[in-house]
Amino acid sequence: MRRLAIPLALTLAVGALVSPAHADKVTRTAECQGDWLPGTPTATDVMNGEISLVGLPPYQLGKKINWAASPYKNRSWEYVFQSLRWMGTLVVEYENTGEERYLNRATEIAKDWVEHNKYGAKGTKPYVWTDHPVSLRTQPLLCLSKHVNASWLKDSLAVHAKLLSDPRLYKKGHNHGIDQDIALMGIGCRYGRKEWEDLATRRLTGTVKLDVDSQGALMEQAPRYAVYVYGRLQVAMTNMKSCDRKVPADIARRSEALKDFIAHATMPNGYMAPIGDGSADTEPKMETGTPKQQVKVYNAGYVFGRTSWKEPESAYYSIRFGPGLKFHGHEDHLGVTYFAHGRDILVDGGFHSYEKSAYRYWTLSPEAHNVPTVVGERFRPRTASKLVKTSYGDDRQAYRLTDKAYGVSRTRSVLVNHGDDLMAVLDTASGGKKVSNLWRFAPDLKLISNSGGKVVLGDGKFKVTLLQFSSCRPVGGQKVERGGKLGWVSPTYLSKQPTNVVVSPAATSLLTVIVPGNEAPKVSCSGGKVTVNGVSFAAGVL
Repeated sequence: MRRLAIPLALTLAVGALVSPAHADKVTRTAECQGDWLPGTPTATDVMNGEISLVGLPPYQLGKKINWAASPYKNRSWEYVFQSLRWMGTLVVEYENTGEERYLNRATEIAKDWVEHNKYGAKGTKPYVWTDHPVSLRTQPLLCLSKHVNASWLKDSLAVHAKLLSDPRLYKKGHNHGIDQDIALMGIGCRYGRKEWEDLATRRLTGTVKLDVDSQGALMEQAPRYAVYVYGRLQVAMTNMKSCDRKVPADIARRSEALKDFIAHATMPNGYMAPIGDGSADTEPKMETGTPKQQVKVYNAGYVFGRTSWKEPESAYYSIRFGPGLKFHGHEDHLGVTYFAHGRDILVDGGFHSYEKSAYRYWTLSPEAHNVPTVVGERFRPRTASKLVKTSYGDDRQAYRLTDKAYGVSRTRSVLVNHGDDLMAVLDTASGGKKVSNLWRFAPDLKLISNSGGKVVLGDGKFKVTLLQFSSCRPVGGQKVERGGKLGWVSPTYLSKQPTNVVVSPAATSLLTVIVPGNEAPKVSCSGGKVTVNGVSFAAGVL
């Protein structure tokens, strides 16, 4: 790796460590006080030489730190370790208590890190200086700089600023880019470098316009990242104001629009729909307000609908379409999820981790989602799909989507009925090609029966029925796999649970009906009309 020639003369004069003797004399700084710190480890943990990162077991740090440590061979752990945010907890504790032992240990850790992780030096791990660790590390270093005047610290921040301002390393249109701009703005404002402040403001405006569309939808293809982006934009705007800079209108407007997107992407149980790289345990924990609409279509590739905003038992569904896979997306186009009777019914394969493992790549694949496949045709990754027709009503909505992810047109029509809850999905392909489909049910639903085109699953008294037809005739031969090749779900980070996946037989058209809360629905299909427990709809769905 080439070394970076950087002028290290920042405008802050070098001096000795300045620490007040009593807590009431410690200045609480904007750089340190905020919500940028992770929940773990605590300052006590760090002082005891133990850190727990990204939910993995505690790691014994010790007095002499091994900066090449990777105890779990986990990329996320490595990045968070190198971010030094855990060191920052000590500086915050110093501000809150006035106890110098916290500041002294924080200084010791940071100085040791700087000495052993020179940019481009032999032995420095390459990922230490990639975009995200650099931007996230800036916050704790800036926090420390409010209490420590030392040449090694401001010189290191100068190296960080040079990398943050390098256009070749900038992640435009991505949450990493937002973090880079926040970091560069912080250093520029801290040391009076207007050119860095200007660059950060200019870049951030462009990145926000790419990352959050005019409807407020996040373009990274995983709704849970909208919560992160919203929080980071609040930090960015606060920092601009504290640095006597005007917040660009586009940033403020799109940040506000994100709240509606987050609300629509949140299920009635308070957790976000686990689409893309999003875990099922993501709870926004922010005030979004209540949108006016129960159903929202986002051009970025999402349909979100619900029965009511006020009822936790409300039905809820999501449908995916739009641009081809990028950033945090999965190959989930035409896929659906379904929540009804206060519980998950149809779920995605979920998000396991960012590790480069076969299972991680499987979670990205169509096989990990509730999608149709075209029999005998090769899947074409990163294919865009379109929403071509819609029908809205208070008690029923229907949609038609299509793409050429298998080289020929595959079309899916989805109908969701509220009150008497059910979902009906019709899958076809052009040229008389046969289709098949997958239906991944929530892990707590166990297989009860499978016969004659009718699959019943349940959990105690609750039952849900899947029925399949082709041209109004029942289609049997469904396979139900729990574990094995397909029957898995990852509802939380690094988890992998067996769950039931229904694999349909192949047919030129497949109508799938999901009836929650019923193991023996009365169903008829004739004259192009399907009736389920008295609820009728066209066999073509839309």
